[in-house]
Amino acid sequence: MIIHEGYENLKMISPVVTIGIFDGVHRGHRYLLDTLVSRAKETGTDSAVITFHPHPRLVLEKHTTGLSFLSTMDEKKALLEGAGIDHLIIIEFTSGFSKMKACDFVEEVLLKKIRTRHLVVGHDHHFGYQGRGNFKTINNCALSLGFRVEQVEGLKAEDGPISSSVIRNALLNGKPEYANKLLGYNYSLRGQVVEGKKIGRKIGFPTANIKPGDQYKLIPGDGVYAVEIQVNNSKFKGMLSIGRNPTVNKLKASRSIEVNIFNFEKDIYGKEIEVTFRYRMRDEKKFSNTEELIRQMDIDKAMTTDLLT
Repeated sequence: MIIHEGYENLKMISPVVTIGIFDGVHRGHRYLLDTLVSRAKETGTDSAVITFHPHPRLVLEKHTTGLSFLSTMDEKKALLEGAGIDHLIIIEFTSGFSKMKACDFVEEVLLKKIRTRHLVVGHDHHFGYQGRGNFKTINNCALSLGFRVEQVEGLKAEDGPISSSVIRNALLNGKPEYANKLLGYNYSLRGQVVEGKKIGRKIGFPTANIKPGDQYKLIPGDGVYAVEIQVNNSKFKGMLSIGRNPTVNKLKASRSIEVNIFNFEKDIYGKEIEVTFRYRMRDEKKFSNTEELIRQMDIDKAMTTDLLT
Protein backbone atom coordinates (compact mmCIF):
# COMPACT_ATOMS: atom_id res chain seq x y z
CA MET A 1 0.00 0.00 0.00
CA ILE A 2 1.31 3.42 -0.97
CA ILE A 3 0.67 6.18 1.58
CA HIS A 4 0.17 9.77 0.38
CA GLU A 5 0.23 12.77 2.73
CA GLY A 6 -2.24 15.04 0.99
CA TYR A 7 -3.62 14.91 -2.53
CA GLU A 8 -1.25 17.10 -4.52
CA ASN A 9 0.75 15.64 -7.43
CA LEU A 10 -0.90 12.23 -7.37
CA LYS A 11 -0.30 10.07 -10.42
CA MET A 12 -3.21 7.63 -10.10
CA ILE A 13 -5.35 6.95 -13.16
CA SER A 14 -9.10 6.64 -12.62
CA PRO A 15 -8.95 4.93 -9.21
CA VAL A 16 -11.91 3.50 -7.33
CA VAL A 17 -12.16 5.58 -4.16
CA THR A 18 -13.85 5.59 -0.79
CA ILE A 19 -13.80 8.19 1.99
CA GLY A 20 -14.08 7.86 5.75
CA ILE A 21 -12.54 7.97 9.19
CA PHE A 22 -12.48 4.16 9.47
CA ASP A 23 -11.96 4.18 13.23
CA GLY A 24 -11.08 0.60 14.13
CA VAL A 25 -11.43 -0.67 10.52
CA HIS A 26 -14.10 -3.07 11.82
CA ARG A 27 -16.13 -5.73 10.00
CA GLY A 28 -18.55 -3.14 8.63
CA HIS A 29 -15.65 -1.17 7.17
CA ARG A 30 -14.13 -4.36 5.77
CA TYR A 31 -17.38 -5.11 3.95
CA LEU A 32 -17.15 -1.71 2.25
CA LEU A 33 -13.43 -2.09 1.57
CA ASP A 34 -13.94 -5.53 0.04
CA THR A 35 -16.40 -3.93 -2.40
CA LEU A 36 -13.86 -1.19 -3.16
CA VAL A 37 -11.08 -3.69 -3.90
CA SER A 38 -13.42 -5.83 -5.99
CA ARG A 39 -14.53 -2.87 -8.14
CA ALA A 40 -10.90 -1.84 -8.69
CA LYS A 41 -10.00 -5.34 -9.89
CA GLU A 42 -13.04 -5.43 -12.17
CA THR A 43 -12.01 -2.19 -13.86
CA GLY A 44 -8.26 -2.86 -13.83
CA THR A 45 -7.53 0.24 -11.73
CA ASP A 46 -6.22 0.94 -8.23
CA SER A 47 -8.21 1.14 -5.02
CA ALA A 48 -7.76 4.24 -2.85
CA VAL A 49 -8.96 5.18 0.62
CA ILE A 50 -9.19 8.82 1.69
CA THR A 51 -9.05 9.44 5.43
CA PHE A 52 -8.40 12.43 7.65
CA HIS A 53 -5.93 13.33 10.38
CA PRO A 54 -6.37 14.49 13.04
CA HIS A 55 -9.80 13.06 13.73
CA PRO A 56 -12.41 15.72 12.77
CA ARG A 57 -13.92 15.66 16.26
CA LEU A 58 -10.62 16.87 17.71
CA VAL A 59 -10.83 19.92 15.44
CA LEU A 60 -14.54 20.68 15.46
CA GLU A 61 -15.52 20.06 19.08
CA LYS A 62 -14.77 22.69 21.71
CA HIS A 63 -14.24 20.15 24.48
CA THR A 64 -12.10 17.13 23.59
CA THR A 65 -11.62 15.77 27.11
CA GLY A 66 -13.00 12.25 27.21
CA LEU A 67 -12.78 11.66 23.47
CA SER A 68 -11.26 8.30 22.60
CA PHE A 69 -10.87 6.23 19.47
CA LEU A 70 -10.39 2.59 18.53
CA SER A 71 -7.28 2.97 16.42
CA THR A 72 -4.23 5.18 16.15
CA MET A 73 -3.13 6.29 12.69
CA ASP A 74 -0.38 3.65 12.63
CA GLU A 75 -2.89 0.94 13.53
CA LYS A 76 -5.28 2.22 10.89
CA LYS A 77 -2.56 2.08 8.25
CA ALA A 78 -1.75 -1.53 9.11
CA LEU A 79 -5.43 -2.57 9.09
CA LEU A 80 -6.11 -0.88 5.74
CA GLU A 81 -3.04 -2.48 4.22
CA GLY A 82 -4.31 -5.82 5.48
CA ALA A 83 -7.57 -5.14 3.62
CA GLY A 84 -5.65 -5.07 0.32
CA ILE A 85 -5.90 -1.33 -0.37
CA ASP A 86 -3.49 0.05 -3.02
CA HIS A 87 -3.37 3.71 -1.91
CA LEU A 88 -4.08 5.53 1.34
CA ILE A 89 -4.52 9.30 1.03
CA ILE A 90 -4.30 11.13 4.37
CA ILE A 91 -5.75 14.64 4.27
CA GLU A 92 -4.93 17.06 7.06
CA PHE A 93 -8.21 18.03 8.68
CA THR A 94 -8.36 21.69 9.65
CA SER A 95 -11.11 24.15 10.54
CA GLY A 96 -10.74 25.72 7.10
CA PHE A 97 -10.95 22.39 5.32
CA SER A 98 -14.11 21.52 7.26
CA LYS A 99 -15.91 24.43 5.58
CA MET A 100 -15.49 23.00 2.06
CA LYS A 101 -18.88 22.12 0.59
CA ALA A 102 -19.50 18.55 -0.48
CA CYS A 103 -19.83 19.30 -4.20
CA ASP A 104 -16.70 21.46 -4.14
CA PHE A 105 -14.80 18.56 -2.54
CA VAL A 106 -16.14 16.18 -5.17
CA GLU A 107 -15.08 18.43 -8.05
CA GLU A 108 -11.85 19.98 -6.74
CA VAL A 109 -10.40 17.02 -4.85
CA LEU A 110 -12.00 13.79 -6.02
CA LEU A 111 -12.18 14.67 -9.70
CA LYS A 112 -9.40 17.16 -10.42
CA LYS A 113 -6.73 16.06 -7.92
CA ILE A 114 -7.35 12.32 -7.53
CA ARG A 115 -9.01 11.71 -10.91
CA THR A 116 -11.73 9.55 -9.39
CA ARG A 117 -14.07 7.77 -11.77
CA HIS A 118 -15.88 5.53 -9.28
CA LEU A 119 -16.70 6.45 -5.68
CA VAL A 120 -17.87 3.84 -3.16
CA VAL A 121 -19.65 5.10 -0.02
CA GLY A 122 -21.28 3.50 3.00
CA HIS A 123 -24.97 3.39 3.80
CA ASP A 124 -24.84 6.32 6.24
CA HIS A 125 -21.95 8.28 4.77
CA HIS A 126 -21.78 12.08 5.19
CA PHE A 127 -19.03 14.55 4.40
CA GLY A 128 -18.49 18.15 3.42
CA TYR A 129 -19.50 21.29 5.31
CA GLN A 130 -21.68 20.41 8.33
CA GLY A 131 -21.97 16.87 7.01
CA ARG A 132 -24.43 17.90 4.30
CA GLY A 133 -22.91 15.61 1.71
CA ASN A 134 -24.92 12.37 1.73
CA PHE A 135 -25.42 9.78 -1.01
CA LYS A 136 -28.13 11.80 -2.75
CA THR A 137 -26.23 15.09 -2.87
CA ILE A 138 -22.95 13.39 -3.76
CA ASN A 139 -24.63 11.42 -6.53
CA ASN A 140 -26.19 14.58 -7.98
CA CYS A 141 -22.74 16.23 -8.05
CA ALA A 142 -21.16 13.16 -9.61
CA LEU A 143 -23.73 12.86 -12.38
CA SER A 144 -22.99 16.37 -13.57
CA LEU A 145 -19.24 15.68 -13.45
CA GLY A 146 -19.32 12.32 -15.17
CA PHE A 147 -18.38 9.72 -12.62
CA ARG A 148 -20.21 6.99 -10.75
CA VAL A 149 -21.17 6.76 -7.07
CA GLU A 150 -22.05 3.41 -5.54
CA GLN A 151 -23.62 2.98 -2.13
CA VAL A 152 -22.89 -0.16 -0.09
CA GLU A 153 -25.38 -1.39 2.47
CA GLY A 154 -24.16 -1.58 6.06
CA LEU A 155 -23.16 -4.89 7.61
CA LYS A 156 -25.37 -5.85 10.54
CA ALA A 157 -24.82 -7.89 13.66
CA GLU A 158 -27.63 -9.60 15.59
CA ASP A 159 -28.76 -6.36 17.26
CA GLY A 160 -28.13 -3.75 14.57
CA PRO A 161 -25.59 -2.20 12.20
CA ILE A 162 -21.90 -2.57 13.08
CA SER A 163 -20.40 0.83 13.85
CA SER A 164 -17.37 2.30 15.58
CA SER A 165 -19.57 3.93 18.23
CA VAL A 166 -21.22 0.62 19.13
CA ILE A 167 -17.77 -0.98 19.51
CA ARG A 168 -16.44 1.90 21.58
CA ASN A 169 -19.42 1.61 23.92
CA ALA A 170 -18.90 -2.14 24.25
CA LEU A 171 -15.28 -1.66 25.31
CA LEU A 172 -16.08 1.17 27.70
CA ASN A 173 -18.73 -1.04 29.30
CA GLY A 174 -16.30 -3.93 29.76
CA LYS A 175 -17.52 -6.16 26.92
CA PRO A 176 -14.34 -7.01 24.95
CA GLU A 177 -15.75 -10.29 23.65
CA TYR A 178 -18.61 -8.49 21.90
CA ALA A 179 -16.33 -5.69 20.69
CA ASN A 180 -13.88 -8.22 19.25
CA LYS A 181 -16.70 -9.97 17.43
CA LEU A 182 -17.73 -6.73 15.73
CA LEU A 183 -14.14 -5.68 15.03
CA GLY A 184 -13.24 -9.00 13.42
CA TYR A 185 -10.04 -9.11 15.48
CA ASN A 186 -9.05 -8.71 19.13
CA TYR A 187 -8.74 -5.18 20.47
CA SER A 188 -5.28 -4.19 21.67
CA LEU A 189 -3.45 -1.35 23.38
CA ARG A 190 0.21 -0.34 23.07
CA GLY A 191 2.10 1.53 25.70
CA GLN A 192 5.34 2.03 27.56
CA VAL A 193 6.12 0.22 30.81
CA VAL A 194 6.66 2.83 33.52
CA GLU A 195 7.63 2.79 37.19
CA GLY A 196 4.86 1.93 39.65
CA LYS A 197 4.63 1.49 43.41
CA LYS A 198 5.83 -2.15 43.12
CA ILE A 199 3.03 -3.31 45.44
CA GLY A 200 2.26 -6.25 43.16
CA ARG A 201 5.81 -7.56 43.51
CA LYS A 202 5.47 -7.53 47.32
CA ILE A 203 2.40 -9.77 47.22
CA GLY A 204 3.73 -12.21 44.64
CA PHE A 205 2.09 -10.74 41.53
CA PRO A 206 4.56 -8.30 39.92
CA THR A 207 2.88 -6.01 37.42
CA ALA A 208 3.98 -3.82 34.55
CA ASN A 209 2.35 -0.39 34.66
CA ILE A 210 1.42 0.74 31.16
CA LYS A 211 1.34 4.31 29.90
CA PRO A 212 -0.66 4.33 26.62
CA GLY A 213 1.31 5.54 23.63
CA ASP A 214 -1.55 7.68 22.28
CA GLN A 215 -3.59 9.93 24.55
CA TYR A 216 -6.77 9.34 22.53
CA LYS A 217 -6.52 5.55 22.30
CA LEU A 218 -9.57 4.07 23.98
CA ILE A 219 -8.96 2.35 27.33
CA PRO A 220 -11.62 -0.27 28.15
CA GLY A 221 -13.78 0.05 31.25
CA ASP A 222 -12.46 -0.66 34.73
CA GLY A 223 -12.10 -4.29 35.71
CA VAL A 224 -9.89 -7.37 35.52
CA TYR A 225 -9.20 -8.88 32.10
CA ALA A 226 -7.60 -11.99 30.64
CA VAL A 227 -5.11 -10.67 28.09
CA GLU A 228 -2.31 -11.66 25.78
CA ILE A 229 0.89 -9.63 25.89
CA GLN A 230 3.51 -9.11 23.24
CA VAL A 231 6.97 -8.16 24.44
CA ASN A 232 9.36 -7.64 21.53
CA ASN A 233 8.57 -10.66 19.33
CA SER A 234 7.41 -12.98 22.13
CA LYS A 235 3.84 -13.54 23.32
CA PHE A 236 2.69 -14.29 26.86
CA LYS A 237 -0.54 -14.76 28.78
CA GLY A 238 -1.51 -12.56 31.67
CA MET A 239 -4.17 -10.76 33.66
CA LEU A 240 -4.66 -7.03 33.52
CA SER A 241 -6.33 -4.60 35.91
CA ILE A 242 -7.76 -1.22 34.92
CA GLY A 243 -8.85 1.06 37.73
CA ARG A 244 -7.69 2.67 40.94
CA ASN A 245 -6.64 -0.40 42.96
CA PRO A 246 -8.85 0.52 45.93
CA THR A 247 -7.44 -2.18 48.23
CA VAL A 248 -3.97 -0.64 48.31
CA ASN A 249 -4.64 2.95 47.19
CA LYS A 250 -6.61 5.90 48.46
CA LEU A 251 -10.00 6.56 46.88
CA LYS A 252 -8.67 9.52 44.90
CA ALA A 253 -5.83 7.53 43.32
CA SER A 254 -5.42 8.03 39.58
CA ARG A 255 -6.57 5.37 37.15
CA SER A 256 -3.89 2.87 36.17
CA ILE A 257 -3.35 -0.02 33.76
CA GLU A 258 -1.33 -2.88 35.27
CA VAL A 259 -0.60 -6.29 33.79
CA ASN A 260 0.75 -9.39 35.48
CA ILE A 261 2.62 -11.34 32.78
CA PHE A 262 2.69 -15.08 33.48
CA ASN A 263 6.06 -16.83 33.56
CA PHE A 264 7.97 -13.62 32.90
CA GLU A 265 10.70 -12.06 35.05
CA LYS A 266 12.65 -9.71 32.74
CA ASP A 267 13.15 -6.00 33.40
CA ILE A 268 11.11 -4.16 30.76
CA TYR A 269 10.92 -0.65 32.21
CA GLY A 270 10.89 1.83 29.34
CA LYS A 271 9.97 -0.84 26.80
CA GLU A 272 6.85 -0.77 24.65
CA ILE A 273 4.48 -3.69 25.00
CA GLU A 274 1.11 -4.54 23.48
CA VAL A 275 -1.79 -6.05 25.40
CA THR A 276 -4.68 -7.74 23.61
CA PHE A 277 -8.02 -7.90 25.40
CA ARG A 278 -9.70 -11.31 25.27
CA TYR A 279 -12.09 -11.60 28.22
CA ARG A 280 -13.31 -9.50 31.13
CA MET A 281 -13.43 -11.59 34.29
CA ARG A 282 -14.78 -9.31 37.01
CA ASP A 283 -15.26 -5.82 38.38
CA GLU A 284 -12.59 -4.04 40.32
CA LYS A 285 -13.19 -4.65 44.03
CA LYS A 286 -11.94 -3.31 47.34
CA PHE A 287 -10.86 -6.15 49.63
CA SER A 288 -10.63 -5.98 53.41
CA ASN A 289 -6.92 -6.82 53.38
CA THR A 290 -4.10 -7.94 51.10
CA GLU A 291 -4.64 -11.61 52.02
CA GLU A 292 -8.12 -11.49 50.48
CA LEU A 293 -6.68 -9.72 47.45
CA ILE A 294 -4.03 -12.43 47.01
CA ARG A 295 -6.65 -15.20 47.21
CA GLN A 296 -8.73 -13.47 44.55
CA MET A 297 -5.69 -12.98 42.31
CA ASP A 298 -4.94 -16.71 42.57
CA ILE A 299 -8.50 -17.33 41.36
CA ASP A 300 -8.08 -14.75 38.60
CA LYS A 301 -4.87 -16.39 37.41
CA ALA A 302 -6.47 -19.83 37.28
CA MET A 303 -9.44 -18.43 35.37
CA THR A 304 -7.16 -16.58 32.93
CA THR A 305 -5.18 -19.76 32.28
CA ASP A 306 -8.39 -21.67 31.53
CA LEU A 307 -9.81 -18.93 29.28
CA LEU A 308 -6.63 -18.55 27.23
CA THR A 309 -5.90 -22.26 26.87
